[in-house]
Amino acid sequence: MGDITTGPGDAASCPAPQLTKENNLFMQIKVLPDGTVMRPEVPAVPAVPDAGHGAVVSRDVPLDAAHGTYLRLYLPSPPPASRLPVVLYFHGGGFVILSAASVFYHAHCEALAAAAPALVASLEYRLAPEHRLPAAYDDAAAALAWLRGAGGGAADPWVARHADRARCFLMGSSSGANMAFFAGLRDLATATPTALRGLLLHQPYLGGVERTASEAGSEDDVMLPLEASDRLWSLALPVGADRDHEFCNPAKALPPGALRGLPRCLVTGNRGDPLVDRQRDFARWLRDQGGVHVVAKTEHEGFHASELFVPDRAQELFAAVREFLLSESDADDDAGAPDASR
Repeated sequence: MGDITTGPGDAASCPAPQLTKENNLFMQIKVLPDGTVMRPEVPAVPAVPDAGHGAVVSRDVPLDAAHGTYLRLYLPSPPPASRLPVVLYFHGGGFVILSAASVFYHAHCEALAAAAPALVASLEYRLAPEHRLPAAYDDAAAALAWLRGAGGGAADPWVARHADRARCFLMGSSSGANMAFFAGLRDLATATPTALRGLLLHQPYLGGVERTASEAGSEDDVMLPLEASDRLWSLALPVGADRDHEFCNPAKALPPGALRGLPRCLVTGNRGDPLVDRQRDFARWLRDQGGVHVVAKTEHEGFHASELFVPDRAQELFAAVREFLLSESDADDDAGAPDASR
């Protein structure tokens, strides 16, 4: 992802980065002998509360001061007369780098809020290895509790005036999609579950000890080379865990009964993503073993995180999101048959 800049509201407006394996952001992560982690610098942008800026306004609200977590809220401007669905969004970065304020994730959430349309809440969560999993899952659970009303979420002026909290969706990209899945599972176990209407899992970051074909062929992938993916998992998983741990390979480690009650899931991906085989298998596992209603769309062109840099990929994703948010039917053409063309 390298030296990337884009203006506020210009999600997917900059060209695909010119990358090699060597200048990849993930390959720039350094772990020093004392355990200190040096991360590549990525431009961050402030929230944009000025309605004169464009089609979306944004502001930050604190979540847990002790953990340094917050939510960046995005609201279409002017907001529609009807109440908006709520999309709780988790950014990517392999659990190790990037932020809700990173320039391309900020722009992506602006564009998502306008395109859906929806009230989007993007979570700034703790990163590994200083905070290994399940710390990010804990932060996601705290964000969901905030939306349910704990910590003042229900009283937040944008939530109170414009959100339909009976239509709450979890969405994430890459490691964020992994977070959305586990946040959905955790929510099932709470005393007062959120009114989740679905999970939107874009290019979910999953793995396993045994390589898939797309993983094995990704040694020189410019966005997610195999070496970088292995390094990220080594930094994010609990100490001593391998890639068949449930946080990495839920299809192998979790019993099908763990999925009981999970809301419908949209699983999206791209043919050029090293993780695409894993994502297709995951969609089948959700459907066949867990009985989850799945809409799978993993046949578009593109590379890992291409929606952040290529306008056509962003528009394809936004179209799938809009369709999923609006659909209340189980009769989707793709439902129940993820990627039959594979």
